[in-house]
Amino acid sequence: MEINPVTILLVDDEKDILEFLGYNLKREGYNVITAGTGKKAIQLALEHKPRLIILDVMMPEMDGIETCRELRSNPIHDQSVIVFLTARDEDYSQIAGFEAGADDYIAKPVRPRVLISRVKALLKRGNVAALPEVSAVFTAGNLTIDRERYKVTVDGRDIILPRKEFELLATLASKPNKVFSRDEIFEKVWGNDVVVGDRTIDVHVRKLREKIGDTAIRTVKGVGYTFEA
Repeated sequence: MEINPVTILLVDDEKDILEFLGYNLKREGYNVITAGTGKKAIQLALEHKPRLIILDVMMPEMDGIETCRELRSNPIHDQSVIVFLTARDEDYSQIAGFEAGADDYIAKPVRPRVLISRVKALLKRGNVAALPEVSAVFTAGNLTIDRERYKVTVDGRDIILPRKEFELLATLASKPNKVFSRDEIFEKVWGNDVVVGDRTIDVHVRKLREKIGDTAIRTVKGVGYTFEA
């Protein structure tokens, strides 16, 4: 067990789920805290600053989507990995989750060995941002990107991006006019040991275009994306 174990926040309105997941994670040496509601999760996240937050989508009062959106609105959680725990596989649910700032999904029912494997992969990719080796602060077109401060400036105006949107933008902008394939983007931004939905990149690109403009990121049909400076 680590001297300072990683803190994981589990959020689900079903006590049996919390006990099952919590038991298996604690056996691996993680510090686990639990919440039965979205409001309680927000409170505990502020107090404990967990590295990983696993959220159930379907919860009464404040569902997982709304909870995630509220968490991502606070910069203190920029470095937290947020994952949805859900039995639902509809595209609209996943899109809503990514738009709210989620990093990935874990599907129910959860098998212990799969859970631990996914958690380790998620924490690994949360520790090391897979960005190209470029200077900490660089300019691309009308953007200035500060990798150390996770800060983006567009025409002198600061904008706030969720962590994965930032990493995606920094990856594309690090080599203007280079076409990054979808597989290459997945590997650099999400890690090749983690499986995410096929529409993950598309959702994040759409959100970036809304914030930095429609012309900076161009779709190369059948290949991937490129940043045009």
